[in-house]
Amino acid sequence: MNNRSLLTSSTSRRLLRPVADLIDQRIERRLRAAAAADAEGRERLRDAVEVMERQQLTLDLLLGSSGRGLSRIVSPGPLNRLRSEVAELAGDRDAAVRNVATAYRLLIALESLGVGRIAGGTMNICGKLGTIPLLDPPNDEILEIGTLYGMFSTGLIRMMERDGRSPSVTIVDPFAGVQLQPGTPRRSDPTGTPVDEQAVRTNLALAGPAGVAARVQRGFSEDPATRAAVSDRAYGVIVVDGDHSAEGVAKDLQWAEEIAAPGGIVVLDDFGDPKWPGIKEALDKHLTGDTRFTYLGKASLSAFLRAS
Repeated sequence: MNNRSLLTSSTSRRLLRPVADLIDQRIERRLRAAAAADAEGRERLRDAVEVMERQQLTLDLLLGSSGRGLSRIVSPGPLNRLRSEVAELAGDRDAAVRNVATAYRLLIALESLGVGRIAGGTMNICGKLGTIPLLDPPNDEILEIGTLYGMFSTGLIRMMERDGRSPSVTIVDPFAGVQLQPGTPRRSDPTGTPVDEQAVRTNLALAGPAGVAARVQRGFSEDPATRAAVSDRAYGVIVVDGDHSAEGVAKDLQWAEEIAAPGGIVVLDDFGDPKWPGIKEALDKHLTGDTRFTYLGKASLSAFLRAS
């Protein structure tokens, strides 16, 4: 009998059936075990996804765009660029990394506790807050032209105090109920909070005594009466964030020439932002004329100048 006949005969099949049955049972057990493991794995995966979804929801509520119009979630690329830009301005990499991190935590804390929001993108805000103290202004007098809800000045007070300074803040803003910019429609803020002096005072109070003592002047920065009311001192820091048109920025820069202390720092916000080409246009033109200002560089979308 050949081998094929041996394997196919009825006697052989009866003799081999227990072996085949045992193999089938082992295969079935392995398949059941694999299926159970697979089901268990899917269950673990579902649990992990649910945890991640809850964490993402919590993160979005804290840092997302809801209620403020802009997300505060940070990406590695922009953060590393900002650190490098601040380090180049300040000449100190470690201090730049420290201040940017501190500014970010402060931004989140203020928007969580205050009313309204800080105007601008996350890197832009952290760049301004982190850089100004590192540039060692000649005095602690600060003028902010255009404030929205006063929260940036509140943060700057804290950053200056962390550096051992005693900031004294003056704010100029028209407080028109909404944020005003030439060529843009009047619309309510994403936070739903009216742009008014009361909101500014509430936020300034978060900075303690220096915030409560801040001067708040209602009016446009180009108005002679407004200028007269706050031109009683030389400012170590001037933040220009009002009218973003080329004409408006030019007027604010000219005023800053008159009231900046020797060695004073002037910050021009939204510089290089394609939405506001008039800002760069105004600064480029200003720096070609008779000026006390030297361009130091930029961090995110803010230009930094120093007065002679």
